[in-house]
Amino acid sequence: MSDSVSEATVGEETVEAVVDAGYDPAAPAPLNVPRTPTGNAEVDAYLGRLADADHLATDGHLEVYEDVHRGLRDALTALDARPGPPAPPRPYESRS
Repeated sequence: MSDSVSEATVGEETVEAVVDAGYDPAAPAPLNVPRTPTGNAEVDAYLGRLADADHLATDGHLEVYEDVHRGLRDALTALDARPGPPAPPRPYESRS
C-alpha cells in the first residue's frame, strides 16, 4: 500500500494524518449524476455528452456545457420551426 503519514500543525497541536499517495484531490472525478432518457434521440445524445465533463479538469467543463446548451437550444428552436397541423376552422367565425 502506498499510504504515508504526514504531520500538520493545527493551532498548537501536531496532528498526524494518513495520506493515500494515490489520491489527487485536483484530479477529475465523475459526479455520477443520473441522466434519465427523454425518448428524443437528439436530446438524449446531448445529455449523454455531459458525461464527457466527468473526465476533464474543471477548466474543460465550460466547453462541454456550452456545447450541450447550444445543442439543446437548437433542438428546442427546431421544434418551433416545424409546421404543425392546420388549425381547425372555427364554426362561427365572421367572414366579412
